[in-house]
Amino acid sequence: MKKKHVGSNLDDFLQEESLLENATAVAVKRVIAWEIEHEMAKQQLTKTSMAKKMHTSRAALNSLLDESDTSLTLVTLASAATALGKQIQFKLKAKPAP
Repeated sequence: MKKKHVGSNLDDFLQEESLLENATAVAVKRVIAWEIEHEMAKQQLTKTSMAKKMHTSRAALNSLLDESDTSLTLVTLASAATALGKQIQFKLKAKPAP
């Protein structure tokens, strides 16, 4: 049987180049930032009002919404979730077998 694809997949390549963890962190942060911005828009919250609900500064909120800034703390994320009336849910899943 002929192989449909030749070579490794993207995850394998990123792992070999020691880039997988960073790429994963950026991807997760993009999703988090998008979800928070989407919910803020849905609730018609400005950045100023959201920062007030979080008891933080607009600069801290801007950092949270910056897709490329992966230095997110769980406290900040929890504060944002609470301000939006939401809960955080994390899930670790097994890697697919090679």
